[in-house]
Amino acid sequence: MKDLRKFSREIARFAEAAGLCVYPESLTVEKDAIFAIARKGIEKHLLVLSPDDRTTSAFSGAGDNVDLEGAKAVIKVCPLGHDNAAAVRKHLPFTAPTVLGVKKTIGTGDRLGVATPGHVLAVKQGNMRPVLAMQSIREMARTERTPQEVMDAACWGVLQSGYQAGYGADADHLKNTDDIDRCFKAGYTLYTVDPGEFVDGSAEDASPAKLREKFDALPWGELESGPDECISNYAEKSTPLKSPAGEFKLEMSGEDLLRSAVKYGRAVAHVVTMYRYLQGLFAGQAFDYEISVDETARPTSIAEHYYIASELKRLGARWHSLAPRFVGEFEKGVDYIGDLDLFRSEFAQHVAIARYFGPYKISLHSGSDKFKIYPAVAELAEDLVYLKTAGTSYLEALRTLAEVDPQLFGEILTFAKDRYPEDKATYHVSADLRKTIDLAAVDNKDLPGALDQFDTRQVCHVTFGSVLTAKDPGSRFLFKDRMLKSLKENEQAYYRHLEKHLGRHVKPFS
Repeated sequence: MKDLRKFSREIARFAEAAGLCVYPESLTVEKDAIFAIARKGIEKHLLVLSPDDRTTSAFSGAGDNVDLEGAKAVIKVCPLGHDNAAAVRKHLPFTAPTVLGVKKTIGTGDRLGVATPGHVLAVKQGNMRPVLAMQSIREMARTERTPQEVMDAACWGVLQSGYQAGYGADADHLKNTDDIDRCFKAGYTLYTVDPGEFVDGSAEDASPAKLREKFDALPWGELESGPDECISNYAEKSTPLKSPAGEFKLEMSGEDLLRSAVKYGRAVAHVVTMYRYLQGLFAGQAFDYEISVDETARPTSIAEHYYIASELKRLGARWHSLAPRFVGEFEKGVDYIGDLDLFRSEFAQHVAIARYFGPYKISLHSGSDKFKIYPAVAELAEDLVYLKTAGTSYLEALRTLAEVDPQLFGEILTFAKDRYPEDKATYHVSADLRKTIDLAAVDNKDLPGALDQFDTRQVCHVTFGSVLTAKDPGSRFLFKDRMLKSLKENEQAYYRHLEKHLGRHVKPFS
């Protein structure tokens, strides 16, 4: 009923009388109802208006009757809880995640659950499709959030922003089928499997005799193959490939094969098991699938990438992106460290394999703030890229706090410094506490710039879990509630920082 649009002023009139402020971008007419997000203080609500209660009855909240030019209508003020989020996704499909396939994408992880409108502003600066609900199982555990909470926060942010171009939801770094079950129930559309515990890094230095012993002991039943068949398929073979930088031949020696298979054979078997499990859950419906082998001590060689992709294809798996471990250093929160020419050369060959076996996207994990490599990645991969960011949005939250609440920021930084020696253990970082900023020597007006200093930035980046879950003896959060209150009170400042910083990530790919 398009004529309903003229009654959107009823939403505004009702909201004003109730002390609510409507986000104009959120006003959405869908069939027989009008939807909007409104704010009162720092609390947000869903408003639903319909000529009768057929739509409003699907939502829980306080209802009221209004007059629409002589006709009665119902308007409800609803809390932003899970049940209402599920109902919104049903009535407004654009608020639910969708399958993105091999479209060029950027993942914008949100560890606090309030960043999506700022992410949307950043994404609008280019032509990348956003993955707005992107969180790893590890991050969820460290922030004490559930997959459903991450999904619902993205849903509400999408409606507030009025963003209708479609977004993805990435259940990142999944280890087992229990992880899959939790995220499937929450409605995720992209599943990133991390088979890191099945990768045998010792293959790179093993003696020929030990290598052959490990090769013979691979789970050949799961791989639906055998040692002789595998050698016949790959060893001493030459494959012509066309990279964006020119044609080349991939020469797979017998030793290359053994090292590739021993290092990644069990990982391939696990990835296929997880893929088939997802096939059963989706029962013929589409889903996006990613393989992540980036968290290894040494780079993924071109021969190893070829072996992984070839084996996955032989076993019938379909995937949309793959994250190798690239040459150079992809440390958290800071720019790329390494030889740019070598990165460019090897990245072009990774793209060649992705085009040969796919096409599928090359995924850049720990991809935030790697500004030095974006031009090469954008040129060589073109649309076949998935840039993942997560911690950088948390850092922009801290930057906002440094601007609007320097006292709180100072407390967080002091706490983060204390936690860093322990929290850095599971991250690839090199920050030196002795080089972090001295709060006593920095004026409040200069505090936001502290998030640009290498060591301070990394210390803040990897301590997010400790900061967000720290509690006092009375089990009250030391920082989280105060952070969220300040960010909600100053949400436009936070959105502005996200738009500016993430915009720097989006623009090179446009």
